[in-house]
Amino acid sequence: MEVRFKKKSDIFNIAVTGLAGVLSVGIMLYGVGHFGLKNSWPELVLNLFYIACLAMMWLYFFQYRITTQQFNYWCTLCLGITVLLRDVLFPPPLAAFVLLGCRFLSVLLLLVLLYFYARKDWESFSKRNLWMICIIDMLLAGLYHLDILLEPTDEYTAYMLTEIWIRPTITYGLVACFIQEKNNQS
Repeated sequence: MEVRFKKKSDIFNIAVTGLAGVLSVGIMLYGVGHFGLKNSWPELVLNLFYIACLAMMWLYFFQYRITTQQFNYWCTLCLGITVLLRDVLFPPPLAAFVLLGCRFLSVLLLLVLLYFYARKDWESFSKRNLWMICIIDMLLAGLYHLDILLEPTDEYTAYMLTEIWIRPTITYGLVACFIQEKNNQS
């Protein structure tokens, strides 16, 4: 198999993302098994979208039957669906001061992803625009992390902390792929 990226730093970015994503999804699937489907079905649904992103990243990295446009659209769509489901339609209960920030960042992330998805000429995005997707997602995860740390801990806390950081990890890898592809086309 031939890999799409040749520089070691680019391969490292994708490998770290893939490894962290697979480990996080594995922990969450274990959590679904441990807590039962009745209590943790939302995480299972989200994990399906995360697994789809990781699979597309794998196919894209090894140049196997997925074009740059397909990778761009489907991964952006999967991320948008997870933001919509987890952060907008079915948000977890949050402390009052964190709630406003999370809602604002969730809507902002959805708008940025929608704008990115709707653009047919995504190569015109600057690196700064692409990294904004990742930065917004990391800020959102940071607020969720803060809220969880302020709440009383229980057996479910470790799984929630893992689940919160899956999407920013995948977003980091996707943005790294987009930027590298943009550099290859320049």
